[in-house]
Amino acid sequence: MSMLTPPGMGGKYRITGDKYPRMRRPRNRRRIVLAGLAAAVALSLAGWGTLQLIDVFSGGAKNTTASSHGPDCKPAPTPTVSAAPPPPKPGQVTVNVYNATPRSGLAKAAADELKKRGFTIGKVGNATPAYDKKVPGAGILLGGPDAYQGAFRVLATQLRGSELKTDARETADVDLILGTAFRSLDAKKDADVALAALTRPAPAPSKKC
Repeated sequence: MSMLTPPGMGGKYRITGDKYPRMRRPRNRRRIVLAGLAAAVALSLAGWGTLQLIDVFSGGAKNTTASSHGPDCKPAPTPTVSAAPPPPKPGQVTVNVYNATPRSGLAKAAADELKKRGFTIGKVGNATPAYDKKVPGAGILLGGPDAYQGAFRVLATQLRGSELKTDARETADVDLILGTAFRSLDAKKDADVALAALTRPAPAPSKKC
């Protein structure tokens, strides 16, 4: 009888051999399948996270910056040259100087100073009855309809606060009628700055994003 045979058993229950039989628990296939799926999902999530990090540190940051300004943010267009004609030079402006005040000598003094500053001087004298002693301000610039785009712009740099008026004349000359508040023309350095600003085109405003 083999030593593996329990006491009291024999016959068909007799166990032969000198090794114990191995009792193995059957494998649970369902667990194995679930474990494999979990591992696959974990690997997929790890790969997706890696790609997101790469996108953020490369091109993703640029796209975020651009989109933060909105879809309508566009570079400002290149400024175009204004269609307005350039102002004439002082020598191209003929000025008639008239005195509408009770003080004598104002017209000649103003005309002499304008001549020093490069203007062409026409007539000099007292104002007509329509304006004599009827100009309370510093002065009036009187000229034809086209004077607004040319002569007025240039002559107004010499006497700030001048009133601008037009008449039916067809000539290019303009009148400077000195009023009661007139003391002198603007300082030459200030007039030169204002005159230089006429030839400096203003830049077009840029669109901020």
